Amino acid sequence: QVQLVESGGGLVQPGGSLRLSCVASGDFFGRVPMAWYRQSPGTQRELVAYIAPGGSTWYADFVKGRFTISEDNAKNTVALHLSNLKPEDTAVYYCNTRPYLRYWGQGTQVTVSS
Repeated sequence: QVQLVESGGGLVQPGGSLRLSCVASGDFFGRVPMAWYRQSPGTQRELVAYIAPGGSTWYADFVKGRFTISEDNAKNTVALHLSNLKPEDTAVYYCNTRPYLRYWGQGTQVTVSS
């Protein structure tokens, strides 16, 4: 059974930092890339970053140099460290595989505002 539980979001001022965490249940962890996506109101969900089983990473241009993705295979968790946050980073953040599974967790809200 697939389960994805995101946490760590909150309200932060521009320039601030957050660390998001996702606990994943399922036999896919460690076998496929794990990714973070985000969705703002009125927009489509977009890919933010992913990490492959070998550890290589990819970042969208709009977060490159500011966000860092990591995973802990022993704990089936994938994290996203967000730094130098901008108001346009405000969104609900979701973890999933890449390509994504049909199932989505509830996400975690990140709001960047002064």
